[in-house]
Amino acid sequence: MNDQELFERLMALLKMLVETPSLSREEDQTANIIEKFFKDEGISTRRIDNNIWCTTDSIDPSKPTILLNSHHDTVKPVAGWVTDPFEALIEGDKLTGLGSNDAGGPLITLIGTFLKLKQHALPYNLILAATAEEEISGKNGVELIMPELGKIDLGIVGEPTGMKMAVAEKGLMVLDGTAYGKSGHVARREGENAIYLALEDIVTLQGMYFDKRSPLLGPTILNVTQIEAGTQHNVVPDRCTFVIDVRVNELYTNEEVFELIKSRTRSELKARSFRLGSSMLPASHPIALKARAEGLETIGSATLSDQALMRFPTFKMGPGESSRSHTAGEHIYLSEIRDGLKIYYELLKDFQF
Repeated sequence: MNDQELFERLMALLKMLVETPSLSREEDQTANIIEKFFKDEGISTRRIDNNIWCTTDSIDPSKPTILLNSHHDTVKPVAGWVTDPFEALIEGDKLTGLGSNDAGGPLITLIGTFLKLKQHALPYNLILAATAEEEISGKNGVELIMPELGKIDLGIVGEPTGMKMAVAEKGLMVLDGTAYGKSGHVARREGENAIYLALEDIVTLQGMYFDKRSPLLGPTILNVTQIEAGTQHNVVPDRCTFVIDVRVNELYTNEEVFELIKSRTRSELKARSFRLGSSMLPASHPIALKARAEGLETIGSATLSDQALMRFPTFKMGPGESSRSHTAGEHIYLSEIRDGLKIYYELLKDFQF
């Protein structure tokens, strides 16, 4: 199969993926499509739930392993679409449709890269994984199959970055805060108002500053995004709950930031999870050195991806632009996919750890 034939096969796959609804936790049909695509290529796959993966021939335990990963779930279409979000509409170089940019384009580009590299005798093992539940950071996505993949030495996560190499990504931690007061009748000025207690902490959080600032990701930031209290207008509320969204740069762990926040507040704080950590590919890593030698731009990414679930060196890169994700009229350009195929291939074809 020459490059043009491969591109046409990949575009046919992308059209099918866009035109098949695959909301998070409902990706079974797109998983079937991807499974059949590889079967038609004569490649055996494995599947757990809606996660599909395959390898280049047999895995040689004496070689390092590279994981190529992207997701096939999408968010729900937002209001404002003037075309059918589940139609892959091609106009010239532009393909419009839900999931075309995030992350159908990056996914098919990694699949094409896998098929091209598979033809070579590589000095590393190669795994391609098309996974589910990325948009909700679900536990039945890439995290579910990670124990089955064995030791991974490098992960490439396909997300729309304009083929810039995102070598750092902020982590996410969501905290639930509860301030406890004492109920009473408002007319008699009884009790202790839990809202006021919560507000003291919220003001503290508003001005909270974290010393370690990343050159790529900037500061660790937090925002109080939800608050709830009270049962009726004439009762002093004895409980006020609020939610804190925390975006953690690569210079902190989630646990460290949690302890810093906890030390500055009086409310009871609970972290929903510490699992979505920040990441950083060292500048001295061989793939980073090769990327710089080839003139690839390196960036930091504030948006979360499955990179947060990987406990080995990773970077995020793919065709498309993050600004188009989750928008009405989401689209990708065919030329971006062609360029992405070339860049991935040149980066990996003779890569040595």
